[in-house]
Amino acid sequence: MRLVFAGTPEVALPSLEALLASPHEVTAVVTRPDARAGRGRRSAASPVAQRAREAGLPLLQPATPREPDFLEELAALAPDACPVVAYGALVPRAALDVPRQGWLNLHFSLLPAWRGAAPVQRAVAAGDALTGACVFELEEGLDTGPVLSSLTEPVGPRDTAGDLLQRLAVRGAQLLVSTLDALEAGTATAVPQPADGVSLAPKITVEEARVDWSAPAEVVDRRVRGCTPEPGAWTTFRGERLKLGPVLPVEGDAPGPGRVLVDKRRVLVGTGTGAVELGQVQPAGKRAMPAVDWARGVRPGDEELQ
Repeated sequence: MRLVFAGTPEVALPSLEALLASPHEVTAVVTRPDARAGRGRRSAASPVAQRAREAGLPLLQPATPREPDFLEELAALAPDACPVVAYGALVPRAALDVPRQGWLNLHFSLLPAWRGAAPVQRAVAAGDALTGACVFELEEGLDTGPVLSSLTEPVGPRDTAGDLLQRLAVRGAQLLVSTLDALEAGTATAVPQPADGVSLAPKITVEEARVDWSAPAEVVDRRVRGCTPEPGAWTTFRGERLKLGPVLPVEGDAPGPGRVLVDKRRVLVGTGTGAVELGQVQPAGKRAMPAVDWARGVRPGDEELQ
C-alpha cells in the first residue's frame, strides 16, 4: 500500500524503520515543525524529520494539520493509509477522510485504558502489572476508535517508563506492519472499544513529577519510575531542585517522611510507610551523580527533602 507516515519523537523511529523495510511504500512523512531546544535554543528537527531526510522522503511539517496547503499535499499523495505513532497533533476530519483505509494509530496501552499522551508513564506510576500496545482507527475523539490489533507486555517491578516504552516501540513496530498487511489482504477486523475500563493518560506535568514524601514507599517508587526519563522526578533540598533517578524501597526502620539518613554505602529517605534508597541524583546546574557522592559533598545531617 501507499503510505504517508506521521510521527515526531524517537519512539516513532522503530515503526518508520519497519515500514521502510516492509513491502509497503512510504511516499512521505508528516512530522511536527522544527522546534527550539537545548540551552542555546537552536532550531532542531524532530528525530522522525531527521530520519526522513536521510531516507530522501518528502517531508510535510504543517504548523497544524488543518492547514489547507497540507490537506492539498496529502490529497495529492493519494495514500492508501496513514500510519501514526506519537505525531503530537490532533488530525481533523478533512485529513482523516483522505486515505481510503484511514489513519492507523499505534498506541502504547491496551485501549480503552490510558487514552492520551502519556499511557506508559501513567501505567508505571499506577502500578499496572500488564500493559501493551494496539493499532486502532483514528477518529476525531481522543483515542476512541475501533481496535484492529493488540499485544500485551508485562510491566517489570523495576521498569522505568523509558524501559517499557522502548520495548513497546520495538514490538509495536512489527504489530503496525502486520496490521497493514492484514488490511491489504482484507483480513483485518476493527473491534469497537468497550465502554468500561476507560482511563485517561494526560501528559505528566513538572509539578506532578515532584515527589510527595508522605506517600507510601511503593507509591514514591512507582511515581519516580513513571517519570523517568521524562519529565524527571524531583524534590528540593535547601531550597534548590534535586532531580531523582529511580529509587528502591528498603525494609527496616526509617526516618520520617523526607528525612535523609546517610551511611557509608547508601542514602535513605523516609516516606509515609518506610524508606527508599536514592540512586542517581542531579543537583541544579550539575551532572547526575550517585546519591552517596552527593551526600558526601552536601553533608545533609538531620535535614529533609521537600
